[in-house]
Amino acid sequence: MAPSHKLPVAILGATGAVGQRFITLLANHPWFEIAVLTGSERSIGRRYGDVVHWVLDRAPPAAVADLVVQPTETVADVPVAFSALPTEHAREAETRWATAGVAVCTNASPFRMHEQVPLLVPEVNADHIQLVEQQRSKLGWRGCIVANANCATATLVMPLKPLHQAFGVEKVIVTTLQAISGAGYPGVASLDILDNIIPNIANGGEEHKLETESCKILGSYNGEGIGFAPITLSANVTRVPVIDGHTAVVSVGLKQHASVEAAAEVLREFRGPAVVQGLPTAPPEPLSLRTEQDRPQPRRDRDLYGGMGTTVGRLRPCPLFDLKFVTLSHNTIRGAAGGAILNAELLVAEGIVA
Repeated sequence: MAPSHKLPVAILGATGAVGQRFITLLANHPWFEIAVLTGSERSIGRRYGDVVHWVLDRAPPAAVADLVVQPTETVADVPVAFSALPTEHAREAETRWATAGVAVCTNASPFRMHEQVPLLVPEVNADHIQLVEQQRSKLGWRGCIVANANCATATLVMPLKPLHQAFGVEKVIVTTLQAISGAGYPGVASLDILDNIIPNIANGGEEHKLETESCKILGSYNGEGIGFAPITLSANVTRVPVIDGHTAVVSVGLKQHASVEAAAEVLREFRGPAVVQGLPTAPPEPLSLRTEQDRPQPRRDRDLYGGMGTTVGRLRPCPLFDLKFVTLSHNTIRGAAGGAILNAELLVAEGIVA
């Protein structure tokens, strides 16, 4: 259900690249209105437009540029906060805001694998939102924390969901080609990334996130927690000289063998639950299946549905497993700010935030 009026929201860590992406996506949002921006000590008390080093294509909206940056330590009187905080600051700050009664939709990683925190990709596991009730009772928070997945995980689980529902996914090998914007601003040094590919992002941490977060997201809510999907997943991650758009090359082993034609039909027909389909940020089709032999491509496909679409291509038999394909989505929109906004919309639609 849509709110009767626009809800004031805060953006925590608003001066960074993901914080800026939140601002652009929320500027004309039908349900939310930016009311509070927080930042580091150097920016507190100053006009946002004077302190931000804007790295996106369009300048910040004038009304947002005129807002005075607030300290993250002070909890604002808002129902929703979007967190773009660095990992090292997120745990303490997000707990403070959730305890005080704010629904925190976070892009940071500290709470993703917490047993009471839903790790959401709404088209895939909207029912995991039920964890919020347990979160509040067990942790004593008047608000809540809802996490969105690692940006590469979000790219992977979208096509895995319909395949898992229809045929049962048992094993996955995935190699990612991840955009430099995923490293934040200023990103990767030019002498490291130009004419180069960098493996082992975050000293293996990115691979671990793919292997664990995917099983939580594809798992089932059992009334008390999440039963992880019994999928064996092996991940290899690389950073490539692409600005935006994470690509994943995937091979899948299925419990029930499926032909390419059967898998294609399942992918084409995939839709999120009805409550998600009507949300303002939800794409009309979560998945777009391309039949050309050279798609998807980051430059041509990352902006599908305003960056919220996921594109799958090169679906074909795998000589080791059952199927292989390539999947792609926009890492700072679908995999970051846009995903968190969609999570907040789900909280409103389900009556958890009013």
